[in-house]
Amino acid sequence: MAGISKTAAREGWRAQRRAKEPLRRQLLAYGGFDFPFMLIVIVLLGIGLVMMFSAGYVNALRKYGDAYYFIKRQLGYALGGVALMFVISKINLNMLRRFAIPGLGLAFLLLVVVLFYHTNLSDATAQEDFKRWIPLPGGMTVQPSEVGKLALILFYAYAMEKYQRPHYTKASEQALLRSTEAGRLKAFWHRWRYTGLYMAVLLLMVALVFLENHVSGTVITLGIGALMIFVGEQRIPLWFYGLVAVIAVAAVAVFYTHPEILPAYAAKRIIAFKDPMLDPTGDNWQITQSLLAIGSGGWFGLGWGESIQKHLYLPEPQNDFVFAIVCEEIGFIGAFAILLLFVALVWRGFMIALHTKERFGSLLVIGIVLQVGMQTALNIGVVTGVLPNTGIPLPFFSAGGTALLMLLAEMGIVLAVSRVAREIKR
Repeated sequence: MAGISKTAAREGWRAQRRAKEPLRRQLLAYGGFDFPFMLIVIVLLGIGLVMMFSAGYVNALRKYGDAYYFIKRQLGYALGGVALMFVISKINLNMLRRFAIPGLGLAFLLLVVVLFYHTNLSDATAQEDFKRWIPLPGGMTVQPSEVGKLALILFYAYAMEKYQRPHYTKASEQALLRSTEAGRLKAFWHRWRYTGLYMAVLLLMVALVFLENHVSGTVITLGIGALMIFVGEQRIPLWFYGLVAVIAVAAVAVFYTHPEILPAYAAKRIIAFKDPMLDPTGDNWQITQSLLAIGSGGWFGLGWGESIQKHLYLPEPQNDFVFAIVCEEIGFIGAFAILLLFVALVWRGFMIALHTKERFGSLLVIGIVLQVGMQTALNIGVVTGVLPNTGIPLPFFSAGGTALLMLLAEMGIVLAVSRVAREIKR
């Protein structure tokens, strides 16, 4: 009861404080945001748009008869996303808390709807139907898995703040509880109830994303959830993390040795990854052309716009393999500079999280920058042939409207949190 009363008292104090504040103070955040973080975002977005245009204009001309087709769409999403980023950066954290439960509900609704109402995009050779996008009027689409990732981070941050300090019973009371079967069950429930909630939400979302035939989205969603639980739920014993790690390694080993148990399109990619020379002109064509592009770039690249592999050698170069064209055109030095920008983005995000007074805001920022870092690492691992082709886009660079809008919305949340953070020592 003591733990419940403390939580209730804390929530009551917050409610009283909010009631005394003017309405605009309850809705809006005040103070300056973190300018270095914003600057890194704008620089990455600008470079990403330039490189996406260069990588995709040949393919756009071939498919749509308009070399500017991809960049016009992406630029529209980018401008809308930047406006959205600055609007969200003004939202008070209390308002973001209120979106946690409704946002999670909306994400689950979209993840269910897309299974029955989606764009007709399929892989005829793999006999798979990719249920990933919900069509909207005007030729637009929305990708529920992108909404789900942000909703998951928002919900975890909210719940892990609300239940951050479950009541600990005294040692004598713990011994008394464990002396009976009912007491042991009560102690077990008290220790694991919130962790069970987090894992149930994560597994349900992962299952729905997997049903879309979206293995890359499944991997990213699972990774975000696992990292958030690790960072935010501090009451889990170390042996549990060890058990999860063993299960994860065992699962990877099983999928690697028996890829046939996965969906057909994913199995093909793992088989191709295991033996790159098995079918260099078939399933391995994309990674072969990617490595040729990276190798051709050398130290300083062939020059912006001078890529050879984008001339219909590398399929859909404006999407998941845009980094290969980056390496070909601006070389190792330019690509490494871009990687340093991503590292700076994640590092600056962690600095904001560490200097944020509220646990909710800190966990939000950590979840968002971990997502960006994870997607970047996995994308580059795929492009360089270190990982199987999983279809993970490169943040700020790969074409995709929903992904870019959600990414810039997340950057806006980080900026909103930075407004209430303590001043970061530079």
